[in-house]
Amino acid sequence: MMQLAKDTGLTREGLYKSLSEQGNPSLSAVMKVMHALGLQMSIGPLSSAG
Repeated sequence: MMQLAKDTGLTREGLYKSLSEQGNPSLSAVMKVMHALGLQMSIGPLSSAG
């Protein structure tokens, strides 16, 4: 968690709080964590069933 905090520029305490079960992380915090972990998110249109 310490390295993740360093990589994201967020505090360790802030990460624990926002990523906890009761946390409510901002999209920017989620994106920073994902980037630090080498992950990406993509968004696309819904597929129409039929």
